[in-house]
Amino acid sequence: MLFPLGAGFCIQTSLLSRYFNLVACSTATLNQWEDNMVTKEEILAAFKFRHACKQFDPEKKISDQDFNFILETGRLSPSSFGFEPWRFLVIQNPALREKLRAVTWGAQGQLPTASHFLAILCRKGDMRFDSDYIGHFMRDVQKLPEEAVQKKSSFYRKFQESDFRLLETPRALFDWGCKQAYIALGNMMTAAAMIGIDSCPIEGFDLAEAESVLADAGVLNTASDGLAVMAAFGYRIKPQPAKTRQAMDEVVIWVR
Repeated sequence: MLFPLGAGFCIQTSLLSRYFNLVACSTATLNQWEDNMVTKEEILAAFKFRHACKQFDPEKKISDQDFNFILETGRLSPSSFGFEPWRFLVIQNPALREKLRAVTWGAQGQLPTASHFLAILCRKGDMRFDSDYIGHFMRDVQKLPEEAVQKKSSFYRKFQESDFRLLETPRALFDWGCKQAYIALGNMMTAAAMIGIDSCPIEGFDLAEAESVLADAGVLNTASDGLAVMAAFGYRIKPQPAKTRQAMDEVVIWVR
């Protein structure tokens, strides 16, 4: 089956199974990777297909396999020092969605109709160079030897204290984590587009009120985490509007 993506492009639904099969083989050779690579045309087709979908078809649902694939591209996304400041909160409860809708002016059409609704949370104080979380991450997740832990900790401390001055206010540290959350968000929306799924990033909400709704529902501890951004996923119910972008020479500066 092919998904029509506009501008004469199309993308195969077999892309998903192609990658699952390849990733399952831990000894994949370079030739195997090259044989399973998507083309540049397929990637650009996905970018042209993706748009900020304001309303979804409420009758069409994303399969568990497809949404787990989308989440996996978020999990595998890059982060500063590899410390993964995010948590992905998938909100499927209709009552909680309705409470969020009351404080989320930018998702009035998406919250009731999206197949899946995602809130990306970010850690706060845990991202400090001297937190237990960072020590645990280097030793237990990244599996670094103690000598490497000490060296990386030193670099990380300098980066936070003087290079970017992230420790001057708690908000500065949190906003730095939120910047990284947008990397994961972009990857998930692109991955969704590559398998014919629509999405919409959402910043249109009262931050304090939205966090309060999530905290009251018991899914957000505001002492340790904050809300970075939200996103809706599903299948469009209306035709895609024409994509508008500036010309390449208006956004790219070459220094040769």
